[in-house]
Amino acid sequence: MSEYHRPKVGTAVIIRKDGKVLMHKRKAKAGFGTWAFPGGHLEFHETVEDCFVRETKEESNVEITNIQIGPYTNDINTKENTHYITLFAIADWKSGEAKVMEPDKCEKWEWFDWDNLPQPLMLPVEMLKKTDFDPFDI
Repeated sequence: MSEYHRPKVGTAVIIRKDGKVLMHKRKAKAGFGTWAFPGGHLEFHETVEDCFVRETKEESNVEITNIQIGPYTNDINTKENTHYITLFAIADWKSGEAKVMEPDKCEKWEWFDWDNLPQPLMLPVEMLKKTDFDPFDI
């Protein structure tokens, strides 16, 4: 491994609406077949807040409000040979009907109870759930 290998910065937005959170089933190579929140990669010179808004709109057609910076996870995936620091946000649904905007990366969007998330979860979500974090307790 190169001495220049560094973790990437990923983002994930936990969107709350009517006591549920929005998740999508992934078709992208990374995390294929797992469930995850909208999110992606922090771009060069982009603020974290702008990334949360941009990725959510690009992926799901949903607009968010009341964005709060949440926890982070350190996600080392030896199977996929990836290492991400995933920054989570908690936000409220503002507008828009969730729909597949990137059909090559997403199979479908659904709303779930926090205590009854679908399986399997993408690694960052799985790691976050192990911390007993609850986006409805903030």
